[in-house]
Amino acid sequence: MESGTQAFQQRSLSVKLWPPSHGTRLMLVERMTKNLTTPSIFSRKYGLLSNEEAEEDAKKIEELAFAAADQHYKKEPDGDGSSAVQVYAKESSRLMLEAIKRGPTVKDEEIADKTSIHETVFDISGGRRAFIDAEEAEEILKPLREPGNSYTKICFSNRSFGLDAANVAAPLLSSVKQQLTEVDLSDFIAGRPESEALEVMNLFSSVLEGCQLRYLNLSNNALGEKGVRAFGALLKSQNNLEELYLINDGISEEAAQAVSELIPSTKKLKVLHFHNNMTGDEGAIAISDIVKRSPALEDFRCSSTRVGTDGGVALAEALKTCTRLKKLDLRDNMFGVGAGVALSKALSLFAGLTEVYLSYLNLEDDGAEALANALKESAPSLEVLDMAGNDITAKGAGSLAACIASKQFLSKLNLAENELKDEGAILIGKSLGEGHGQLNEIDMSTNAIRRAGARLLAQVVVKIPGFKLLNINGNFISDEGIDEIKELFKSSPDMLGSLEDNDPEGEDYEDEDEDEENAEEGNELESKLKDLKIEQGE
Repeated sequence: MESGTQAFQQRSLSVKLWPPSHGTRLMLVERMTKNLTTPSIFSRKYGLLSNEEAEEDAKKIEELAFAAADQHYKKEPDGDGSSAVQVYAKESSRLMLEAIKRGPTVKDEEIADKTSIHETVFDISGGRRAFIDAEEAEEILKPLREPGNSYTKICFSNRSFGLDAANVAAPLLSSVKQQLTEVDLSDFIAGRPESEALEVMNLFSSVLEGCQLRYLNLSNNALGEKGVRAFGALLKSQNNLEELYLINDGISEEAAQAVSELIPSTKKLKVLHFHNNMTGDEGAIAISDIVKRSPALEDFRCSSTRVGTDGGVALAEALKTCTRLKKLDLRDNMFGVGAGVALSKALSLFAGLTEVYLSYLNLEDDGAEALANALKESAPSLEVLDMAGNDITAKGAGSLAACIASKQFLSKLNLAENELKDEGAILIGKSLGEGHGQLNEIDMSTNAIRRAGARLLAQVVVKIPGFKLLNINGNFISDEGIDEIKELFKSSPDMLGSLEDNDPEGEDYEDEDEDEENAEEGNELESKLKDLKIEQGE
């Protein structure tokens, strides 16, 4: 069977650049809607569009841009479609700017509604991190006493509540709990003895029990199982959560099981973050039970949680139910090849995926190739691909290159700390072409890349409009190669990252006596691949 690299070298890379798929067109509408509703220098001058109006405008813009690009493409049927893609993007940008400058269509009754809106966020997290006593609590929580206040979100983060301050806060929280939809209690018991911290958590939990929240953040509280169960009353009463954050909370196997047991429903859950816990395989299996019950999940983070192969496989199986996923972050775990292959079967289901972080998972070539092959056939609007630190060699680079070549909306690529060398770097570089106009950052640092691979990457990115940063630090580029690269970036030196850790005399310990021969082979490889092009596929 051919390896991914061999197959990639033996045929021209075939990517259907035009027309875009239905999924790609829908994702463009979604992205334009987001841009039209995001505050900017223009919105401050012309006004901000509502979600409804922005979505309607985005659909019209896409249709007009598609028609213009398609007409352009029909005039050059033998082309590869890249110029049509450029027309599509430019026309979309032009029409979107027109819509922004036109501003929102505001009705008289909407103006009246806006004048009656009161402050809805009560946030005491500003300033230095500090203990709060009863006297200070009385003072800073005073706005909650105001009759008719409209607070729907409270943030007590960054202030450490002892029992005396908690007793001041409790009746005030009780008075507003029916109107609350968002509660942030992250880092609110820091430095307290365990017994006092548990009492405070129990008190806040009982007071807030029954409020219908869409957002709950309990991060940075070293909860463990005891802390999770201290919040039991609050968790058990939640049936409408859309966002749940349990970051850096000491979520062990038992604590993860408690979370799964206590929350009655996660059908509406869109965001679930478990970063930096000591979950392990058994804890990951408990988390996978939550994931299975969360079909609306769009953003899942389970990074730095000590999850191995068994837990990784369980999470991968559970994620198959989350077909609306847009952002996936599983960085810094011990998945290995088996979990990587299992995850690839889930990735093939995520048509709307825009960001995927899979660095430091011990994937090796087989796991990386399986994931790359799955992503190539899905996620047409992928913007971020991070697979750093996975021991990927040139063998796995072919599949990665084919995947990357198909991603027209890619903006950030991180393949740092692998073993791609010149052969892999050139394959990756050759996969980037005119269809990657939104790419602005590439990290290929610490990959044992020499002069030929580094030069090819530099030659590619300097031609990409709007490109911001190429990181090729920590490689084995000769002094002559460094001079060549700096010359390429002479008109835009900020686009080239630091080369402080480059080692021009660096050695591959597997082939430490073949430095010159490797450089010659890199030049020969570049020559062989010089005609590799992105062509229109069937």
